[in-house]
Amino acid sequence: MSLPSLSRCLLRQPVDAAATLPALSFRSTICEIGPMRNVQATLADQLPGRIVATSNEYPSHHRIARHKHRRSQLLYAAHGIMVVGTETGRWIVPPERAAWVPSGMAHDVHVLAQISTRSIYIEPEVSAALPRDCRVIGVSPLMRQLLLETLDLPLQSESGSGSRPDLIYSLIVHEIERAPVLPLDIPFPADPRLAKRCRAYLAHPSPHDSIDDWCADLAMSRRTFTRRFRAETGTSFAQWCRQAAIFAALPRLAAGEAITALALDLGYESASAFTTMFKRLIGMPPSRYLAVSNPMREVAVPMRATMRGLDG
Repeated sequence: MSLPSLSRCLLRQPVDAAATLPALSFRSTICEIGPMRNVQATLADQLPGRIVATSNEYPSHHRIARHKHRRSQLLYAAHGIMVVGTETGRWIVPPERAAWVPSGMAHDVHVLAQISTRSIYIEPEVSAALPRDCRVIGVSPLMRQLLLETLDLPLQSESGSGSRPDLIYSLIVHEIERAPVLPLDIPFPADPRLAKRCRAYLAHPSPHDSIDDWCADLAMSRRTFTRRFRAETGTSFAQWCRQAAIFAALPRLAAGEAITALALDLGYESASAFTTMFKRLIGMPPSRYLAVSNPMREVAVPMRATMRGLDG
């Protein structure tokens, strides 16, 4: 395949088109191609440079099998919605938010609604201040524009220190370092019985479930349960339940369920109370969330399946 043909393959073919690359000398040709679009996630490590930017378009229900990178990854959802999973939990990434996955951490991705992503891969030695755990972060207007700008930048190895691409990438790193962490994860305990109870609640959250009900089901004292739950999830039982309820609300909102009915079913006193909590956790009110998520009705079924399968 000639270089022009290879370039067309990378830039215009569907998501997995780059799977044809291993038969070629990938590293020797990549610097001549320019900005990287639709590069298969498992091939990202072969791109040269301390910081690498790629973009991808994924259809609804697309899955990227568990894999890991030598670089840390910022995975930004320009629109659409996805779930990033690791051995220790799941993180939902709403539109205009980003997941941070540290270098060497095995993870998978499940696209719930057609999504446009931007990925920034960063070598660990670039900054000691970058996060060391998986998380979802808020994306400032400045970082959003910088991420969009990377679409047309050459690979970093093509540009010298102090060049425009180098400055853009450096500023993105600084924005990641200061980005707020969003509570969009559902951590699961290591204790099998406790994890099973958590999964059951996430599949069918009920405002009538109390901490005493959980203690009785697990044959634990309230003190033992409270201490173990916080130690294994990093959060309180009440906060975990609030987050689980918001997670469970997403597919129901997508299916067109009225906010008031949904709020009352989840134990909120009013739609406004639900909206306040939703905005606090997701970063936007339900109406805005639906507006920027594109065709969200198709999320409902796969989202429920994902929620039931959160055992890693």
